[in-house]
Amino acid sequence: MLEIPEARVITQQLSETIVGKTIRKVAANSSPHKFAFYSGDPERYPALLEGKKIQSVAALAGQIEIAAEDMRILFSDGTNPRYYPAGEAGPEKHQLRIDFNDGSFLACSVQMYGGLWTFLDGTNDNFYYLVAREKPSPLTDAFDEAHFQALLGNSKPNLSVKAFLATEQRIPGLGNGVLQDILFNARINPRTKLEALSAEDKEALFKSIKQTLTEMTKHGGRDTEKDLFGQPGGYKTILSSKTLDSPCPRCGGVIVRQAYLGGNVYFCPNCQPLKG
Repeated sequence: MLEIPEARVITQQLSETIVGKTIRKVAANSSPHKFAFYSGDPERYPALLEGKKIQSVAALAGQIEIAAEDMRILFSDGTNPRYYPAGEAGPEKHQLRIDFNDGSFLACSVQMYGGLWTFLDGTNDNFYYLVAREKPSPLTDAFDEAHFQALLGNSKPNLSVKAFLATEQRIPGLGNGVLQDILFNARINPRTKLEALSAEDKEALFKSIKQTLTEMTKHGGRDTEKDLFGQPGGYKTILSSKTLDSPCPRCGGVIVRQAYLGGNVYFCPNCQPLKG
């Protein structure tokens, strides 16, 4: 799933491969997917996009926005864009394919659910899109300790740390995937309530958000996700489905997986004891 590191990495790769190219052909919804979301009728996408030149690509939290003159193409959540040079055969099934004038193309597939929106610049009033544009990314200086403390102050004290991080778009693009290592590095249990956190815990959490996401991005995204070329990221996840059977790298204890708040959480009970 696209989260902050993967959106930033794929945005950079798209900037290096498709900017300056002209869209020659578009096919949308060729392989219908129940949870592939389009803006309006996908049959209109060719008329909206063909002949447009790609001008820029931007990462918006866990979303990717492509500027094609006056039009915008937006990928979110479970949308997986893949780039294919001219002459390569792409996948038979896809939810959106964009062919360029040099023969290269993007083929986008949806995992569980995902958005593949096309709209005129300035007309998208979707809440998740707007909040992703407005709120600062943890990868920027604007996401400072004062901003983080304000987020804590505006949250209910009985909220769990996982709920604080990954719900209500407090930090757009920070989801259940990246929070595992963030909490491990901060030595905080995902079920711990905000009211149980000490000042030291809060400082550790802030630093871990900044540092962990920076490391994930620096190394090309997580090894549980793939980039624009279908290659896994170079960041080795500490806690994920890939490491569940391995001992805790800090204490050698057993890693626990539990279902919590709509997804699995991974943690070390020794290093991340439940407080409160």
